[in-house]
Amino acid sequence: MKEQKRAALYARVSTINAGQNPGMQIAELKEYCKRRGWKVASVYVDKGISGATDSRPELNRLMDDAHRRVVDCIVCWKFDRFARSTSHLLRALETFRALGIDFVSTTEQIDTSTPTGKMVFTILGSVGEIERALCVERVKCGMKNARAKGKIIGRPALRKFSKAEMEKIHSARKQKGSIRQLAIQYQTTQYTINRILAGQYAAS
Repeated sequence: MKEQKRAALYARVSTINAGQNPGMQIAELKEYCKRRGWKVASVYVDKGISGATDSRPELNRLMDDAHRRVVDCIVCWKFDRFARSTSHLLRALETFRALGIDFVSTTEQIDTSTPTGKMVFTILGSVGEIERALCVERVKCGMKNARAKGKIIGRPALRKFSKAEMEKIHSARKQKGSIRQLAIQYQTTQYTINRILAGQYAAS
């Protein structure tokens, strides 16, 4: 006989007022598991906690149990009940996939144990990767434009350097002096030493 899949149910309400009741979410999730023939192993409910944070008592407990492999799948009512953002959701889904745990959102009808669910996860992951790449590219372009306008990027130098000192730094570097040792010797940051060696620092 095939062993029943152990399901962990997660629900969240942002406030205990305004008639919000996690019981409705849990009831629907239990009914879903019953139809699938899954065993409800544990229930996690965060009450009065905003989804703006990905650190919540019951969610943290769920993640700990997932790492201990005491559940086979995570079932929630809706994506926004579980994750605060697409990036948070993707990180969680990647963790579950590495652990061999399926994730189900009953409202969106997403189930990563099915071929369609796996495809949706792949698409979400690709979108997330593109977003991260675009963000990195925007930051790089912004820094490049700022440097072109003469703006110094990074921490300011701890002190000013004369042309003679800069020449000594270049000479020491050619003699295999380390960036860290030079920073200590001249009481400055490694970033500043790198700027001097790259010819990006103007002598005082």
